[in-house]
Amino acid sequence: MKISQKKSLKPYNTFGLEVKADYFAEANSVYEIVSALNFAREENLKIMLLNGGSNLLLTHDFEGLILKLNLKGIEIIDENEDFVWVKVQSGENWHDFVQWTLEKDFGGLENLSLIPGNSGTAPMQNIGAYGVEIKDKMTELSALHIENREIEIFTNAECQFGYRESIFKNERKGQFIILDVTFQLTKKNHFLNTSYGAITSELDKLNIKNPTIQDISKAVISIRQSKLPDPKDIGNSGSFFKNPMIPKSEFEKLQKEFPAISGYVSGEEVKVAAGWLIENAGWKGKRFGDAGVHEKQALVLVNYGNATGQEIYDLSQRIMDDILDKFGIQLEREVNII
Repeated sequence: MKISQKKSLKPYNTFGLEVKADYFAEANSVYEIVSALNFAREENLKIMLLNGGSNLLLTHDFEGLILKLNLKGIEIIDENEDFVWVKVQSGENWHDFVQWTLEKDFGGLENLSLIPGNSGTAPMQNIGAYGVEIKDKMTELSALHIENREIEIFTNAECQFGYRESIFKNERKGQFIILDVTFQLTKKNHFLNTSYGAITSELDKLNIKNPTIQDISKAVISIRQSKLPDPKDIGNSGSFFKNPMIPKSEFEKLQKEFPAISGYVSGEEVKVAAGWLIENAGWKGKRFGDAGVHEKQALVLVNYGNATGQEIYDLSQRIMDDILDKFGIQLEREVNII
């Protein structure tokens, strides 16, 4: 395993930010992961894990070791007449994995098509889109404990999933390296989740009357491509902010002042569309140097070329302060800030 010094991280983060790591290594096996951990321990280095670099805002050079995880492989580990259990290694591209399941006609992940990043970070963030989250389909995952080097199995319940949350972002943050994730998917009688967002209208546009899981994926891809910039063209990390959850009573008060406010009822709370808040506060399409808010989706902050991570962070803070002032709602960043 090669360990590089003063390595540029620009190719490894979807914002395309030019920052450097004191040390950088890529691990293709658990053995190489452990070797890198041993090196970091011997040299007394901080260590940061990197998968697809899609949910990351790098605001400065990293003084330590960046370890990029390249574990590859997809396998069917069990199946019966109705279900199949599929294990995916953490370094597999998430969208490519979803397309693999659809080629096999395995249902459950089609609504999560075209989400950037790798499979290992999916449970960490409990990624979700169009009414589906990782927690709905994941059964377990394997993770390497950084300190004692032992592999532990976490069940779905043990991951303590919440909205864009898991135990790996809270109580056990920085303690584990996710190695692989297992999903239970349907082989037949697929449940089609078309009620959330614009999936139904997109299927109508495509003139699809009796959709398959593959059609749902096509609709989701079409919607995302129409709203979200490709990181290959414009640096971004997808949705930068979480949709805030507020009490239903608070939402009803806001509705009186802002009748068009967008939100989704969940029990006694309402998930408010952060994109609506940002757009209606006048931020959509705004640009400050090379840092800006995307012209088609206000949830997405972008790097038009040479923005720094700090400039993007400062822009996000200005937006958060403005939303709090205008609507009394505290936004929270979805991306990890380094």
